[in-house]
Amino acid sequence: MKRFLQGVHHLAIICSDYVRSKKFYTEILGFEVLKEVYRQERDSYKLDLSMNGQYVIELFSFATPPPRPSRPEACGLRHLAFKVSDVAGAKKALESCGVVVEDIRIDPYTNRRFTFFSDPDGLPLELYEI
Repeated sequence: MKRFLQGVHHLAIICSDYVRSKKFYTEILGFEVLKEVYRQERDSYKLDLSMNGQYVIELFSFATPPPRPSRPEACGLRHLAFKVSDVAGAKKALESCGVVVEDIRIDPYTNRRFTFFSDPDGLPLELYEI
C-alpha cells in the first residue's frame, strides 16, 4: 500500500473552561497563539497554538462538553507527550506555577527520564527528556 500520510498536523483538545485552559497552554506551557476565533453559531472558541513555529494544538470550547474518561489506561488517546531537554527543570517550572507533577521515572527501554502531569481538564500530559 502506498503511504499517503506526511505527518501529524495538529491535536484537537476540547476544554471545559476556555479562559483557564488558554492560560494553562499559553502562560504555563508556553504555546504561542496563532489565531483565535469565536464561532458564534456554535458558541465556541477555536484557538490555534504553536510551539517553535509549528502548529500543534487546536483548543476548542463548547457550552457543555460531555465528560470523558482520562485515566492513563482508558481506551482512546492515552496522553500527549512533550519533548524537553531537562525533565527535572521542566518539572520544577511547572510546580512553581502550581501544577502537580508526578515523580520522574526512567523508561526501561530507552533509559530516558519522563514524568506526567494533567491539563486543567485532567488530560494526561507527559514530559519526555530527549
